[in-house]
Amino acid sequence: MKDRHLIHLHWRSGFGITPFFLKSAKLLNKTKNVNSIFEISKQIEPIQLDLSEFDKFLKTPYKKYKEIHGDEAATKLRQKSQRMVRQLNFEWLKKIASTECVLREKMTLFWANVFVCRDNHILHAIQFNNTLRTHALGDFGAFVKAVARTPSMLKYLNNNRNVKLKPNENFARELLELFTLGLGNYSEQDIKEAARAFTGWNFKANGDFILRANKHDQNSKTFLGITGNLDGDDVVDIILKQRQCAEFICRKIYTYFVNPNIDASHLEELTDLFYKDYNIKKLMRHLFMSDWFYNENNIGVKIKSPVELMVGIHKIVPSVFRKQRQVTYLQKMMGQILLYPVNVSGWKGDRYWIDSNSLMFRLKLPSVLLNNANISLNSKGEFEDDFSDFYNQKNQNFKVSDQARTYFETHYSKITKQELKAVLVLPKLDQDTKEMLKIYQNQNAYQYCIQLMSIPEYQLC
Repeated sequence: MKDRHLIHLHWRSGFGITPFFLKSAKLLNKTKNVNSIFEISKQIEPIQLDLSEFDKFLKTPYKKYKEIHGDEAATKLRQKSQRMVRQLNFEWLKKIASTECVLREKMTLFWANVFVCRDNHILHAIQFNNTLRTHALGDFGAFVKAVARTPSMLKYLNNNRNVKLKPNENFARELLELFTLGLGNYSEQDIKEAARAFTGWNFKANGDFILRANKHDQNSKTFLGITGNLDGDDVVDIILKQRQCAEFICRKIYTYFVNPNIDASHLEELTDLFYKDYNIKKLMRHLFMSDWFYNENNIGVKIKSPVELMVGIHKIVPSVFRKQRQVTYLQKMMGQILLYPVNVSGWKGDRYWIDSNSLMFRLKLPSVLLNNANISLNSKGEFEDDFSDFYNQKNQNFKVSDQARTYFETHYSKITKQELKAVLVLPKLDQDTKEMLKIYQNQNAYQYCIQLMSIPEYQLC
């Protein structure tokens, strides 16, 4: 395979590639490279945290706990849970940056922006995240049903309050609009009927799914032209019979893994394949094996998400984050905090990652991570309390790169600047960028690497 094609493959299936891995991957043909990516990601490695102190959450619902132990104890437990969700954010980012199962993590990140959900209950939040990871390359129908049964999703879209005498339509509406079919492919009556089918869905205190039969509507329903005593699983099965469902998901896959600008014939090709059995792994393998995937107009055309940007830098020069809140802060400033989507529609992605403020922050990020650069703190928000000591200062030196230079000098001594440039920068360079890089050509390799990561073209993959 050509170098550019390999780099492109590893940015789309993961978070970039190192010069060392590139050298070994070049010895394999396309089939073997793609097979290797899938073989490594067969493993399912759930995130695990020590949550023993929350065992009381498993035995007693929060309201009951509050009644037994009082408001103050309940508040402290809830606050602990919220802090642990932020710890989960940190652990997820570390997993993305270090795992060998890189495609599974890339797919988990993708699905988190399809089945958008948010939860401050740590036990439920980690269960939801691991559900995404488990089904990320599996059967899409089973995936939808599993997500619909998680406590986090049941709460987030109020399906746990959906009962036969007073149906709640929130989950049914988002299931159709955002998760499976898209606007215009169902009626308001279909939403009402789907909501009736999902009545009675709830969960036990320990997070296990339960169908409360006395709350479930047992009467006949008509959904997308199919009539019967339908339940939630029946609704999902009927949705899967609609070719539009396969096209809706393939459209999301295409814009995320190939190109924000969709080629209609390629989308139809993917849809035809996916519609046969909704096998996610088979779909992704076909995508990465397709000749058109490696067309020049698909290479270096996507704006990296904040997570892709941070992890991509880390992959080349692993940096040491001393404080969890610093990592959260970097995510916040660039507009993508894992586990904290902006709304039920998720992050819009691509060009929406960039505005005048975020671009300047992103361009300076390599120097912050690898050169101990100061960075201005001029934004407050959701995590204000966590960063109160930062906001009391005009600037903050993150001091995360004590080992970065040593690592670079140890591992990149035999890598030329040209080889480094080829791995780091896929798009064609602007003339101004070329002139600027000429100025830095005489710098040592470490500083040149930082400069390469600081050019506008590095924002693309």
